[in-house]
Formats: sequence, C-alpha cells, structure tokens
Amino acid sequence: MTGHASSRISADVRHVESLLEARGLLDPGEIDARIDEFAAGGTPANGARIVAHAWADAGFTERLLADANEAIREVGLSMAGGIQEQRLKVVANSESEHHVVVCTLCSCYPVALLGPSPTWYKSEAYRSRVVRDPRGVLREFGLELPETTAISVWDASAESRYLVLPRRPAGTAGLAEAELAALVTRKGLIGTASV
Repeated sequence: MTGHASSRISADVRHVESLLEARGLLDPGEIDARIDEFAAGGTPANGARIVAHAWADAGFTERLLADANEAIREVGLSMAGGIQEQRLKVVANSESEHHVVVCTLCSCYPVALLGPSPTWYKSEAYRSRVVRDPRGVLREFGLELPETTAISVWDASAESRYLVLPRRPAGTAGLAEAELAALVTRKGLIGTASV
C-alpha cells in the first residue's frame, strides 16, 4: 500500500470515528484506548501458559479442545479484545497429525494470546505457500516431519482464530507449569515448530 493510499484510509477512518463521537456513540479516544488495551496484554507467554496448563491437566485439555473460549477463562484469559469476542479453536498435535495456522486473506491472528504477529506470518509467501506445500514450508522453518504425519492447515478469519496445542516434549514429567510454559514458543503455537 502506498503512503498516499494509507493516508487516505487513515483520514477516512478518522472521519467515521469523529461522526460516531459527534453522535454520542463513541467517547473521544475510545477506539485508541481499546486498541491500546487489547495490544498491551498480548504476549506469547499467554499462549504458553494455556499449553502448559493443558499439558499438566488432562481435564483442562478436554475442555480446551471442546470450547477454547470458555476454557481459557480458567487461566484468566479471553478472546474478547474488541467489540465482538473472536472464536478460538485449539487444535492438538499428535504423533500422526501436525497442525499449522495461517490467514490466507490477510493476517488474522490471536494477538491477545500470542502478541503481535511475526512479519513472516503476514507475508504473501507464507500465506500462499503454506496451503499449497505445508511440508516444504515447515521444512524451511527447520521442522522436518515424518512422511507418515498428516499436516492440517487451519485458515484463520475475522471471526475465528486458531492456536496449536503442541505435543508435550518427552522427559518433562516432573516440570512445574511455569517450567513447561518456558518450553513453548510462538512458532510452536502457530505450528511452524514442534514446541
């Protein structure tokens, strides 16, 4: 997008915002405050906390896979960062299936749980190629999966976000949740890494 087009869109957005304020539908600065509030709490540590709790509590894992929006409230998190709560679906990796997340249309992403999206996630190359050649893209990230492992690609949208529940690493049985969370990476939560 050129600077001129971006400036025009910004001016249009500001105009609509001022109309809503003039009609009493928005308080002055309300949109900026909500955006700041939403972005301030977003960090990959939130997603890592969810995964660590799931690894430590099988009942939580079941609830998380059945209704992620409800389950993440148990750890003090929410997908209600904007006007409407976004639907969150958590998909669990297994020995036979690996999941990876993309947004083919733009860069929809669970900011509240993962922080700002990485540059590569928003890139045209990732968005188009991971759908066509997921195994090749994952290989470029350094993740070599056995040919027998199926790969499922989940396409996020304006209403729905996805989070990958990585497989718990071997040898972590005695670790506390905080120690488990420290093992989880943002790439693991997107599916471009094993953890």
